[in-house]
Amino acid sequence: MFLTQHHVDFVEHNIDEHPEYVDQLKADGFKATPVIKLPDGQSFTGFRPDMLKQLA
Repeated sequence: MFLTQHHVDFVEHNIDEHPEYVDQLKADGFKATPVIKLPDGQSFTGFRPDMLKQLA
């Protein structure tokens, strides 16, 4: 919702609709969602307003 409210373009991969992404997230070391991948390659999980503000 934060990204939409701040007019940030993003691509959503819903693991309920596309379970094949679960294995990829696990391989990257993630154990929870949401996972946000930034354009610079950095990734994080959970709601991190401090990180998301960089995109707005």
